[in-house]
Amino acid sequence: MPFVRIDLFPGRTDEQKANTARAITEALVQHAGCTPQSVQIVFAEVKKSDWATAGVMASAPQPAE
Repeated sequence: MPFVRIDLFPGRTDEQKANTARAITEALVQHAGCTPQSVQIVFAEVKKSDWATAGVMASAPQPAE
């Protein structure tokens, strides 16, 4: 049973998450040879204040480009 956890910032719509789940399920069925019913996907929304990359909080002000 493939289990996929997707950590992302809040803000995606239910439709966007449904489309993503559908595409990932189709890819696993095609490439991993599993059934759609066996694919489990969890979307875990993480606040920017709880996420850091390279020691920098995602909630920190971003430099102007």
